[in-house]
Amino acid sequence: MEAERLVQAGLRGLAESGTAHDIVAEAWQARALAQAIGSHLALCGPLELRGEARGLSEAGEYPAWGAAGPRAARLTGVGDPRSALTALGELLTEVGVALVGVASVTDDEGLYWQCMEAIDAADEAGDRVRGMLRRLDVREQVRPRPPDPPRPRTTIPRQERNPAQDQAQAQDQSRQRNQAPEHDRERDRARDR
Repeated sequence: MEAERLVQAGLRGLAESGTAHDIVAEAWQARALAQAIGSHLALCGPLELRGEARGLSEAGEYPAWGAAGPRAARLTGVGDPRSALTALGELLTEVGVALVGVASVTDDEGLYWQCMEAIDAADEAGDRVRGMLRRLDVREQVRPRPPDPPRPRTTIPRQERNPAQDQAQAQDQSRQRNQAPEHDRERDRARDR
């Protein structure tokens, strides 16, 4: 499945989370997806992203996934790195906000620390995603602009003129050229006075 579709599935899963534990589970799903996208970009992505992507792909500790396993296991490709990273950054931000909400209202100390750990993981992944987006921005600024495609030549229709018009136009141009030196002489005389 394409990276952006998996991110959308993560956003839907987060929105549909009914309990605090569901939100924490979606946070780990998002972290696993970030890791999978990072692995893919480290192997197949633009050269400028590979170092940062390797950092994003570093293995982390995850809770037991259950029967379904991580959604990220269905990742088949990252078509447009910029779009995928932008969407992933939005998912990680939403996850962080949801986790802060859970951590701020829970009385369960274990859940609180799970939230803190997941917030830290989402924040670290988000930092790496933002770093990769900055690298893409730099790459696009440095890359020379591709040449414009060749334009088809158009023919301008010739206007039919009669010889009298051409002769009148030539006389006007000659008169203007002859008047210009006279005008310059008058200006020079006025300046000398």
